[in-house]
Amino acid sequence: MPEGQTPRLADHTTLRLGGPARAWVVARTESELVAAVAAADAAGEPVLVLGGGSNLVVGDDGFAGTVVQVATSGVSADVDPDDDPTCGGALVTVAAGEGWDAFVATAVARGWVGVEALSGIPGSVGATPVQNVGAYGQEVADTIAQVRAYDREHGSVRTYALADCGFGYRWSRFKAEPHRYVVLSVTFQLRQGTLGAPVRYAELARTLGVEVGQRAPLVDVRAAVLGLRAGKGMVLDAGDHDTWSAGSFFTNPVVAPEAVPEGAPAFEQPDGRVKTSAAWLIEHSGLGKGWGAEVGTGRVTLSTKHTLALTNRGGATADDLLALARAVRDRVERAYGIGLVPEPVLVGCDLDQLRDR
Repeated sequence: MPEGQTPRLADHTTLRLGGPARAWVVARTESELVAAVAAADAAGEPVLVLGGGSNLVVGDDGFAGTVVQVATSGVSADVDPDDDPTCGGALVTVAAGEGWDAFVATAVARGWVGVEALSGIPGSVGATPVQNVGAYGQEVADTIAQVRAYDREHGSVRTYALADCGFGYRWSRFKAEPHRYVVLSVTFQLRQGTLGAPVRYAELARTLGVEVGQRAPLVDVRAAVLGLRAGKGMVLDAGDHDTWSAGSFFTNPVVAPEAVPEGAPAFEQPDGRVKTSAAWLIEHSGLGKGWGAEVGTGRVTLSTKHTLALTNRGGATADDLLALARAVRDRVERAYGIGLVPEPVLVGCDLDQLRDR
């Protein structure tokens, strides 16, 4: 890289999209992370806190500010079952910069129960409470005990107990105020055992050969989830363009019961509304796997394995991706009157606007 040139965001996001930043700082310790963000704030410099880049769409012009890359590490438990075989669980604190799937692999190996169905999800640990990451019947909110974060508004480090995190479906207090908090570490309350948590997701239960609500060995749950995700192009593979994505691009809509189309999946919510499937809506509006070559340059399409993932087929721009996302969203809205909402964070770009060419 030429001297003085910062990295491109495209080299640090799973979509492989995004231009350069004005400045770039790698924070390897918690104190470096807080200091870098605080210094930029004091200077009035825009900040983009970057974890694994798996839930991020960055515009082609890049980021006109400082990227602070979270590279902190460390996993510690308050009790070691090897020292105390009678313990029923552990409080496990994980640095924000640790890779999420690497932590899940460690949890399964150590017999820590509660995150095994979240195997294969890319990104960093620090990003998981922001989005309340979930899959195959588990959410991180199920096991989070507390989140330690830097509050940029008050310039202080605070610890938020589970009840203070405001978790909901793909939601948290940290997402509600995305520019206020920088997650430093997450503490999980995990049970000890060899069997995973009760399986809540029908597809996973069928794969494991158990009934919904039954349990299966931790290692089997992880293997099954990795297999299911790989079959949908949701496990990162540099050679597979179906994995050049931000995972599920749209959240599953939560709507009034009468708004759910006939035949669509429907899951009752505590507030009386119903969650339905964004993938079902996309497919039944006439957009199948691999669709999108007709839109724009054709360098982005829906995944050939899963209609909820928008993928970079090579050489795409962020504008290409946004054009496809808009086409998908508009098709579903015309067909069913339901507006799809993007799940990734959009930086320097907007779903309804293309930059001037």
